[in-house]
Amino acid sequence: MATLDVRPRLIDALSVLRDRVDAARFPLPLRGAARARRNRAELLAQLDDYVIPRLRSPQAPLLAVIGGSTGAGKSTLVNSLVGRRVSEAGVLRPTTRTPVLVCHPDDLRWFAGPRVLPQLARMWVPEQDDGAEEYAAGAGLGRGEFGVRGVGGMTAGGGRGAAGAQGAGGAHGGRGAQAGRMAMAQELHDGEGEGTESASGGHGERGRGGRGEGRGVGEAGGVREGYEVYGGVGGAVDSGMLTVRIETEPALPSGLALLDAPDIDSLVARNRELAAELICAADVWVLVTTAARYADAVPWHLLRTAKEYDVTLVTVLDRVPHQIATDISGRYAELLQRAGLGHVPRFTIPELPESAGGGRGLLPATAVAALRDWLERHAQDPVARMAAAERTATGVIASMRSRLPALAGAAAAQHAAALRLAGRVEEAYERAAERVRKEVAAGEVLSGDARAHWRDHGLDGRSDELLDALTHGLTSLLTCAVEEADERSADAWRRDAAASEVALTTAAGAAGAGERLGVIVRRWRRCLEELAEEETREARAGQAGERTGSVEPEESAALLATALLGGRRARTAGENLADLLGAQSALRLCDRGSRLLATYLERALHGERERRLAPLDQLTVPLDQQAELIAALSVVQREKQREQRRDERRREEETAMAREMAMGKEGVSG
Repeated sequence: MATLDVRPRLIDALSVLRDRVDAARFPLPLRGAARARRNRAELLAQLDDYVIPRLRSPQAPLLAVIGGSTGAGKSTLVNSLVGRRVSEAGVLRPTTRTPVLVCHPDDLRWFAGPRVLPQLARMWVPEQDDGAEEYAAGAGLGRGEFGVRGVGGMTAGGGRGAAGAQGAGGAHGGRGAQAGRMAMAQELHDGEGEGTESASGGHGERGRGGRGEGRGVGEAGGVREGYEVYGGVGGAVDSGMLTVRIETEPALPSGLALLDAPDIDSLVARNRELAAELICAADVWVLVTTAARYADAVPWHLLRTAKEYDVTLVTVLDRVPHQIATDISGRYAELLQRAGLGHVPRFTIPELPESAGGGRGLLPATAVAALRDWLERHAQDPVARMAAAERTATGVIASMRSRLPALAGAAAAQHAAALRLAGRVEEAYERAAERVRKEVAAGEVLSGDARAHWRDHGLDGRSDELLDALTHGLTSLLTCAVEEADERSADAWRRDAAASEVALTTAAGAAGAGERLGVIVRRWRRCLEELAEEETREARAGQAGERTGSVEPEESAALLATALLGGRRARTAGENLADLLGAQSALRLCDRGSRLLATYLERALHGERERRLAPLDQLTVPLDQQAELIAALSVVQREKQREQRRDERRREEETAMAREMAMGKEGVSG
């Protein structure tokens, strides 16, 4: 049997893959995008909560997560396996809101820190005495029913007091705040749903809470006075933080931990998300269903998922009436066989008065003896424990061969859609630029007031008024071209389903376009005037003519602007400019002015186009996320194959060694 050793190269490859998955984004509402977001969230949860922690700590206890539908009796089952009430069981649904993890006291160090489930705050409840139970009863809390409060520590008066629960964060500091990462829960519920990634901060500060200072668990996992706070929360757990309550029980065998998860089909979305996340952190999935609901879609979806990932799975058929136990058990076995899960260990628990959650919620020891024996055997036998963990971790890694290419394909589709939408905008603005160039060349700017001022210019008209009219005309031309481009691109986006969630933001980009374009045109005018002044000054210095010495820079600027914007309607503007400055100076000025005009026209349209593309840029669809996902997967597969070859060589060596020892014994006996 190959053991699950520490594998630095494989862990490094998986860490890189995890970061690539975390960076992937699927914001556009394409077909399959919601599934890609769920797949991404599920992959992150499995890598963060199980695969990487398990590879780093192969000797850690076996974590069995008890999951199932509403009212399946998960909490009662956990209480019965432990031998005392650690999780609240009752008729109200949902009962389990805060997950409860139970382990042997010697194993507490494995779960007190952020090794698994790093985004959940830890709330450790030390073993209570009778006084603590009396205090809890007086405070309205039963044994084990602490919510976000813990009982522990000594108050100043010497009696037991209520200490505020302290938070625990993750080993992956700086990865963001908790945001309900596991979207698999929604898929379990109705086949749809989305989720976002979650993680936790770095190590927080030591905190106090409630009355007195409680006992807690230190960063290295040792128990000492005071709570040690994990995560970036920096103090007590607030009502919005997800927590896991940790109980210790000496009667539970060392090497085994049980985790009572919320309902996978809970009406509370937060509970569904948390339940699915906890299941993804398990070495063993213990799926609990009932005689009345064993054929429901939700548990079977979970079973199919377990088969796909080849995880270590156990099924429990709970609350089976004695009269029909054989019939129901046979039908359930047949369904499992049809689904390719006939090899899965299957346990049946009869319907008993304790199943309803009355009393202390404990089933007779004989009712859960078979399941408890199976769990203890796999936890205490090193070979069996390693085999269960190896199978689950290997199954999840193997499932990435099909899941990562699908994720990469969705990433490519997102990038292609973003390029397509951007292309519609760019095409519309290219046509707008072509329209502006044609209309400027045709002299469309020299119309209306501008044309009237030009006619009056030869009759002692003012140069500044002509420049004002031309500036206004150019601004109007650009504004009309931009509006047409916006209409064209908006129409194209309306016909594209990928733009359904970003189309409205284009209207915000168009707001104030006329004012922005006016600012750019006025800047162009100032630069044109400076250019005309420079050429006029040089012309004055090079010529001694009476006409040249008397010309004003404003006159040169007005004639230059008219020549550039008036087209054939202003043929005489260039001639007048040549008379003022000389033919060579006029040609040089017109050439420089033409380049300046082209620069500012391009700048104006480019700025508006980039504003329309800003919503796409904010969606952060990386260009190379597809290639990075595939490359990271290839590295993981290569390292996994190297590990498998190493394990095969080890098995061959062990077999050869055993054969040699056997032959040696035969020789001695002979």
